[in-house]
Amino acid sequence: MRPHRERLVRWCAVLLAMAVTAAGCTGHGPGRRDDPPRPSRPAGGCGQTLPCGVEAEWITRRLADGAPVSLGVVTVSPSARVTVKPVVGDHLATTETVTRTARRERAVAAVNGSYFDTAGSRVFSGYPGDPLGVLAVDGRLLSEAANGRTALILPGPGGRPRIDEVRSGMRLTAPDGAVRELDGVDRVPGRIVGCGGTGGDRPAGTGLPEQRPRHNQLCLDESEIVAFTPDWGAYSPPGAPGSAEAVLDADGRVTELRSPAGGEIPRTGSTLTGVGEGADWLRRHARQGLPVGRRTSVTDSSGRNILAPGASVLGAGPALLRGGRTWINAAANGFTGDTSTERQPRTAVGIKADGTLLLVAFDGRSPTSAGVTLGEAAALLRDLGAADAINLDGGGSTTMVVNGRLRNRPRGAEGAPVRERAVADALAVLPR
Repeated sequence: MRPHRERLVRWCAVLLAMAVTAAGCTGHGPGRRDDPPRPSRPAGGCGQTLPCGVEAEWITRRLADGAPVSLGVVTVSPSARVTVKPVVGDHLATTETVTRTARRERAVAAVNGSYFDTAGSRVFSGYPGDPLGVLAVDGRLLSEAANGRTALILPGPGGRPRIDEVRSGMRLTAPDGAVRELDGVDRVPGRIVGCGGTGGDRPAGTGLPEQRPRHNQLCLDESEIVAFTPDWGAYSPPGAPGSAEAVLDADGRVTELRSPAGGEIPRTGSTLTGVGEGADWLRRHARQGLPVGRRTSVTDSSGRNILAPGASVLGAGPALLRGGRTWINAAANGFTGDTSTERQPRTAVGIKADGTLLLVAFDGRSPTSAGVTLGEAAALLRDLGAADAINLDGGGSTTMVVNGRLRNRPRGAEGAPVRERAVADALAVLPR
């Protein structure tokens, strides 16, 4: 064989070996139909498929009894030129899939977020998608806290994300100086799904005073004032006879007082709906043409107000890790029974010591992925390097989207078909 032909053969062999090696690294080889799609780190260099500092991968782990669990992990470093914050659908009173929300917001990655009111719940208040617990986006409070529940706090660019127990406080000041508590924002007046409110809340079953969170339970309050913003939708809920609603312009001035409550929400204003004594207060103190002042705060466990321009807060719970140790405060978040010990699909957020965020979706309800208990989720997050972590909504809501594509396999029940559930909101990674 001539020398140049020998060199040509050797080069062909090298190129063929490189091609085989590359093909073996892509993860596109034969797989079972039930295997989840596998997001990968950016191929071909930083920033080609995801922004620099953002990575996505799919991992399979074995639990203590040998059961498999598949988990998607989106890692966001503090140096990444992205913003991580909650995003909602068209309106708070409706649901939307994470995929649709992520595509509309042009998010590079997203997971499902908070708990929410659902039509299948025995305590449903009539508006699927209403977030349960605190939700603040860019300094605006869209849903008040279930006081004492755990939340993910995202201070905005340059701030360090953290996890803590939060409370919210809202007060109204009338033109004549009268002051009253504002009970809620963007929810049906008189009904507090999950409890944990302020004032005269009482569980529907006992009628005894209750201010602690009670997950998926209903508390009632016959005397409330609730604010409605354009984030809720075009119209506030229709009220019962005797209710009242003050319509406010962008400056907080009363333009109309209607009774019963219910009607159009100004696109640049808001309304205040009162029931019981709350309706009486509006009739006495809301004067047409004069402003009603509103003061709002969200405080952490130290009592410091964390509601600032650019800051976002997403409530859920319980906590999973604190200071690198398993710390599951289920009772403080209103959970009872076997919720924490069942293996289920779960969504969680971890924070490393350097501020790196981990968005994690644990698949479940299938032979290839059993799901996790809260304790198993905590252990796996710790293995990933998280020092602190929080559980978000899970079960059939657990969803991960990367670059506009659904990347996990959500199921509404054991062995059910893969189908994405519409949810209240998402935690999104947005390019700056």
